[in-house]
Amino acid sequence: MAISTYTELLAAGANWLARDDLTSRIPEFVTLCEAKLNRLLFVPQMETRSTSAVDTTDDEPEFISLPSDFQTMRRVRLSGVTGKPRLSFMTQTQLDDYRYSIDNVTDQPVYFTIMGSEMELAPTPNEDYALEMVYRKNIPALASNSTNWLLTLAPDIYLYGTLLEAMPFIKDDARVSLWASAFSTVLDDLNNLGFKQSFDSGPSTIWLPGVTP
Repeated sequence: MAISTYTELLAAGANWLARDDLTSRIPEFVTLCEAKLNRLLFVPQMETRSTSAVDTTDDEPEFISLPSDFQTMRRVRLSGVTGKPRLSFMTQTQLDDYRYSIDNVTDQPVYFTIMGSEMELAPTPNEDYALEMVYRKNIPALASNSTNWLLTLAPDIYLYGTLLEAMPFIKDDARVSLWASAFSTVLDDLNNLGFKQSFDSGPSTIWLPGVTP
């Protein structure tokens, strides 16, 4: 049978487990599979672009809420400034020290850090700057979507991951290694494909920082 929708994945999971008493549990196995994939899968499809804006009327305009599906940041730049300058990352301690060293004056942001569900900018913005973020996002959960890009691209990793999460519940230790190996193989294949898509799109050129004479 085809595995192109959430409903079909649940049916396939029941078929492969050869159990008709796990209908209410298989969605849990899918959710656990997705949680693992969000930690282990790195492919271009997990990157997205989002825009936000500074609000200087806010009491703390240096703090910007991150998107709800945010995982890690790839790039932040001031999209409304000539040249679209990229902000450089600092740790929270470095940002605090920098803010102190400039007496916390307001100016065009140069640095950012991540703190929980917020991004902090420094210097504190002096204008309502437009921000463009490129970040790694969570995989759209199948529990809230009939399908997603990963199920279309690799239904096998969803199936093997679901079966792997089911094994401890049904106490089938003998098959844990089987599904773990199958899941790991497809995961490696996808990560390798993602690497090729990101870095094998053309001839490699090494760019060194600084001004080219």
